Amino acid sequence: MNKHGTIVRWDPQRGYGFLRSPATDADVYFHVRDFRGRGITPAEGLQVEYDEIHVGGKGPRAMAIEPIGLAAHQAAAAARSRPAPAREPRRERERRPGASTEIAVMLLLIPAYALLLVWAAASGRIPVPLMLCAPLLWVFTFYCYWRDKFAAQRGAWRTPEAVLHGVELVGGWPGAWLAQRLLRHKSAKPSFRTVFWACVALHCAVVLTWFALTPRA
Repeated sequence: MNKHGTIVRWDPQRGYGFLRSPATDADVYFHVRDFRGRGITPAEGLQVEYDEIHVGGKGPRAMAIEPIGLAAHQAAAAARSRPAPAREPRRERERRPGASTEIAVMLLLIPAYALLLVWAAASGRIPVPLMLCAPLLWVFTFYCYWRDKFAAQRGAWRTPEAVLHGVELVGGWPGAWLAQRLLRHKSAKPSFRTVFWACVALHCAVVLTWFALTPRA
């Protein structure tokens, strides 16, 4: 007689368990050799259908046991056994459209900016100590980014974005860009990067205008 029930006990070490069915008063014994899961193993809570027999006064026993909805169970088992797709490397995931162009531009712009400061100091347009302070400002800006990322990872007080943009605007933008690339911080937020590039453009425009209007000492 075909019945429906639920596995309520399963001992994988001994290979047997018990089913419970509303059509039978007692729990129904079954052995793993009578389970026809076709790749699905018995488990507590699994809904099954089976044939029930009574042998030698030992209580009911289940035969020809099959999970209900076998096709769905097989599909789920196949999905679990299928290897997960390889995750895309983080560097590839975070690569923005036009990133290679940005790198090329910055690798030209930063050395050109540094040479411009050296030329301005040599020609007397800015004091030499001011020119020497520029690399220190870059290092300080890099530190501000590092400190903000460190705080973000630990839920501590964050450096306001206005402060980061402020040090970028006064000349720390090379250190900010290096931090974005090396630390992977603030490198994917569109609104932040828009303001960052505005700071770079404004700073460079002011510096070029200043040098153009300042006579050689």
